[in-house]
Amino acid sequence: MSHKHPVIAITGSSGAGTTTVKRAFEHIFWREKIDPMIVEGDSFHRYNRAEMREAMKKAETAGNRNFSHFGAEANLFGELEKLFKTYGETGAAKKRYYLHSDEEAAEHNKRLGVNLKAGEFTPWEDAPPGTDLMFYEGLHGGVVDAKAGVDVAKWVDLLVGVVPIVNLEWIQKIHRDTAERGYSTEAVVDTILRRMHDYVHYITPQFSRTHVNFQRVSIVDTSNPFIARDIPTPDESMVVIRFRYPKEIDFPYLLNMIRDSFMSRPNTIVVPGGKMGFAMEVILTPMIHDLIEKKKKA
Repeated sequence: MSHKHPVIAITGSSGAGTTTVKRAFEHIFWREKIDPMIVEGDSFHRYNRAEMREAMKKAETAGNRNFSHFGAEANLFGELEKLFKTYGETGAAKKRYYLHSDEEAAEHNKRLGVNLKAGEFTPWEDAPPGTDLMFYEGLHGGVVDAKAGVDVAKWVDLLVGVVPIVNLEWIQKIHRDTAERGYSTEAVVDTILRRMHDYVHYITPQFSRTHVNFQRVSIVDTSNPFIARDIPTPDESMVVIRFRYPKEIDFPYLLNMIRDSFMSRPNTIVVPGGKMGFAMEVILTPMIHDLIEKKKKA
């Protein structure tokens, strides 16, 4: 970890809702005039879209039905750790972008003078110098691969987990992938099943390493996520927020600031789902202030 060049990471599974946390951080960065180096987790996948399809076919032919974007085989965990370590030590690093859509491809083609398509990566390039901190959002901000000797989590100064209860996570993923990406429900369920081994071994262990977790819990029936017609609304949810170091948290202040919140354990506060974004900003702003103050002193 680094005082001079802080590293912040949001980690969460596909469909978990990390975008909500990302938006809260963007508000804080804008309000506090912080210039971040932004890193997208997808840029550390090992394969582009076409290569991933081929790799999955080969894995399945070989009897491996668990090959997925969640696991070590399909990602560059070593390079991700190197990025976090290098930025923390020097404030400089190389990055690239995964092009999710034709619009993103057109934007970067114009910027770089290349001819890339959706599903491909841009070339590695030097990140802009002089940023205040690094901000990562993706699947593996706190991943550890003991077999490969990789520990990404140890280089992170503030690790934030976003992890809805699993049925809610599946509902969100099914609705997103069918509505926005054109997949059938059957195809999305197949992906969930294929990823389960890596989900258990690479995704969920990260939430024991986070400094703060935001877990959305629905208060309506989600017992069969595969037939749910709607995603539970924020008002049909509560958010369970767990702190790794509760002695550093001013719980009376949070309870006063966040209406209808309460403590369920000495290290856990529960807030209404509709207050999730506000709660994130109230909780995370002083944490970022602390990182910036330590940076100034360093």
